[in-house]
Amino acid sequence: MFERAVIIGVGLIGGSLALALKQRGLVREVVGVSRSPDTLAEAVRLGVIDIGGTRLEQAHVDSADLIFIATPLGAFPAVFEQLAALTLAADTLITDGGSAKQHVIDAARAAFGDALPGGFVPGHPIAGKELSGVTAADADLYVDHRVILTPVDSSDARAVKRVEAMWEAVGACVECMTPAFHDEVFAATSHLPHLLAYLLVDLLNEHPELGNVFRYTAGGFRDFTRIASSDPTMWRDIALYNHAAVAKWLRHYRAELDRMICAVEARDADMLYQLFDGAKKARDQHIVNRKEGS
Repeated sequence: MFERAVIIGVGLIGGSLALALKQRGLVREVVGVSRSPDTLAEAVRLGVIDIGGTRLEQAHVDSADLIFIATPLGAFPAVFEQLAALTLAADTLITDGGSAKQHVIDAARAAFGDALPGGFVPGHPIAGKELSGVTAADADLYVDHRVILTPVDSSDARAVKRVEAMWEAVGACVECMTPAFHDEVFAATSHLPHLLAYLLVDLLNEHPELGNVFRYTAGGFRDFTRIASSDPTMWRDIALYNHAAVAKWLRHYRAELDRMICAVEARDADMLYQLFDGAKKARDQHIVNRKEGS
C-alpha cells in the first residue's frame, strides 16, 4: 500500500500503526521521528521502524506516501509548522491520532494557511492501553477497534478513501463525523473517565485519614483506576486542548455526584436502586452484550 510511511511520535499509538503496517506487508519502509535517540534505537531494535531521526528534515518526508502524527497534542502546532516548511508530494497522506480534533485542525490551518494539503485527513484511533512508549507497541492494537475520521473541507475524497482503507487493512472499523461532535463524544466517554481515575488516585494517595490505603484495594478499585497509569503528558494536553467539552462534562458529573450525595445522606433506597439498576441495564445492553456479540 505504501512505499514509505513517516511516523512522527514513536510511542504506543504511532509504534502500533508502524508494526501493523509492517507485519501485514502494507509498507516497504517505516521512518520514525522522535526527540529521543534512545526511543529511535529501541524502535529499530524491536522492528517497529526501519530507520529514524530526531528531526523531520531527516525523515525523507518529500518521498513519503503517508505521514502519521502521534505526538502529544501540545506538539502538533510545531509539527505542522515544520511540515509546512518542507516540500511534500501532492498525494502524500497526512493523518494523525490526536484526541482533540478541532485543536489538530486549527493547528494545521495556522501552519499551512490556504495551502492546506488535500491529503490532510484528521483521524483518531479509539484504541490504547494504560502502558505507553514504543515497548508497548502492538501490531494488533487496532483490530476490531473504531477509528474516527474528521475530514475537513479541503480533504480530497480520494485521500479520505485511502486513509479509511489503511485503517481497515490493519483491522479497524472506520467512521466519519464532524470535529465538534467528535470532541463532545470523547470528552464524555474517554476524557472524563480518565480524569476521574486520576482524581480518585490523587484523592486517596497518602490521605491524612487513611495513610497508605492502596494496600487494601481490590479488583473494583484497580479496574476503575487502571487508566490512571496512562501517559500524564498526553492527558494533560487532552484536558488543555479539549478544555471546553471536558469542563462541560465534568460539571455534568459534579451534578450527578451531588444528586447521589443527597440520596445517600437521605438513605433514599428507591432512588439509589433505580440509579444502579438503570446504569447496569444500560451497560449490559450497550457494552457487555455488544462486546459478546462482536
